[in-house]
Amino acid sequence: MTMTEDPWANLKRFTDARIGLGRSGSAMPTREVLNFALSHAMARDAVTTPIDWTPIEKGLSNLGLSTLRIASAATDRSEYLRRPDLGRRLSDVSREALVRASEVEGSAKPDLVILVGDGLSSLGVAANTLAYMSAFMPYVVKAGWKLSPVLLADDARVALGDEAGEILGGKAVLVLIGERPGLSSPDSLGVYLTFSPRIGIKDADRNCISNIRQRGLSYDEGTFKTAWLLREAFRRGLTGVNLKDDSQFLIEGQPGPELIG
Repeated sequence: MTMTEDPWANLKRFTDARIGLGRSGSAMPTREVLNFALSHAMARDAVTTPIDWTPIEKGLSNLGLSTLRIASAATDRSEYLRRPDLGRRLSDVSREALVRASEVEGSAKPDLVILVGDGLSSLGVAANTLAYMSAFMPYVVKAGWKLSPVLLADDARVALGDEAGEILGGKAVLVLIGERPGLSSPDSLGVYLTFSPRIGIKDADRNCISNIRQRGLSYDEGTFKTAWLLREAFRRGLTGVNLKDDSQFLIEGQPGPELIG
């Protein structure tokens, strides 16, 4: 290694974390200060920018999926950020809409309710939802799971899926939600799986798959883990701390939907 080579350069290829930033005197180089400011601004934008559901609705329709827009009890983004409890409850209008939808379905209750919520990163939802659902649908078809309309939820927290899933009578609820942005990952999608959803269920009774994005956990691996956990949840009648993700033992060789079901 010559004196001009960066000893951190090789390690930087494997992580988005801020390592080997260097220094200018007793401070960071101007380049790194500006990069930090840009990342901070992107993280703030991910949290505060309203989501545009229209392209997601169109993309889900192209996958053969119907959608229904709902909202939490938070009246605006500011209240959503200040009152997490309101993001966990349906608005009155949305609750009534889901009750009507459940009455239309009648006794044919869904196996799985899928809720897509903006969460704390509209960027993460906009960037990853369609790619994730495209990779996930072959597993749904292979397993023969009946789906409810995909719920598109404004100002949503994870637990919003509990109330929605209970009203629709789903055996399980799958919540796709924008994750709290980091300074190197403002666009991550989180997936939360809960068996027998109902109001008041604890976070310990869910399974989470985190950091699904192009530079994180791949869509193929993320959906494989989701389908594996769902199969086990239906088989064992539970999710959460008692359901361990052992899917990594099958991931080698990039398995497809034929290994689920």
